[in-house]
Amino acid sequence: QVQLVESGGGLVQAGGSLRLSCAASGRTFSDFAMGWFRQAPGKEREFVAGISWSGGTTYYVDSVKGRFTISRDNAKNTVYLQMNSLKFEDTAVFYCAVHKRHIPTYGTWERQDEYDYWGQGTQVTVSS
Repeated sequence: QVQLVESGGGLVQAGGSLRLSCAASGRTFSDFAMGWFRQAPGKEREFVAGISWSGGTTYYVDSVKGRFTISRDNAKNTVYLQMNSLKFEDTAVFYCAVHKRHIPTYGTWERQDEYDYWGQGTQVTVSS
């Protein structure tokens, strides 16, 4: 059984930074790609960033490229999302999830049904 716990969310001023962490239980954490999603109030959950099992491949939604960086430390069973130059539009609940594949194909990174396990979410609020 895989369990994910996100942390690091909070209130930050626009232009600031936050570093989210997703701690996973289970010995198979390193076998699979990971993803970060976010959901703003009244909006659908959207893909933000993904990383392959080894960390060698990353993928980002266009709106966060150049601002967010996803990384992972398999020895610590943890995936991170470093968020810089935060905007009000980034305000959302952020979720991490475990992908079904080691290295997702281009068309599967963003699909929620390609992820098997989800964390409870952590709130990120960006003020102007």
